[in-house]
Amino acid sequence: AGDAQLDAFLARTDILVCLLPLTPETHGILNMETFKKLRRGPLVGGPVLINAARGGHQKEADIAAALQDGTLAAASLDVFEVEPLPKDSPLWDIETCFITPHIAAISNERSGVKYFSQMLKDHEAGKPLRNLVDRTRGY
Repeated sequence: AGDAQLDAFLARTDILVCLLPLTPETHGILNMETFKKLRRGPLVGGPVLINAARGGHQKEADIAAALQDGTLAAASLDVFEVEPLPKDSPLWDIETCFITPHIAAISNERSGVKYFSQMLKDHEAGKPLRNLVDRTRGY
């Protein structure tokens, strides 16, 4: 939606899924100020956060506080500011915080080898490569 439309987007959002690239503009975007702008009412218990992008997007102290005070009903987090998530993080003890070990994508040895082999074949054949980082954009 872009910066100009972010508040309007959040006001009609029940489940906020973050898949953004981590850039200076998105660093720390998942914070209490953002959570308070989410829609209230339609989703029983309140809005939900899902972050499967980068740990740098979130302020974990704000997520813990939002879960404890009801600003957020639940959160599913696959990434963290520090990985692995420290044992003393309060997120471990919050029943409505679902933690996964940075495995948002289903992968295994067979699929990884297949993907890498195809990329290597494409490179050797002079074909354009997929999923390249655009260093000017930061992702």
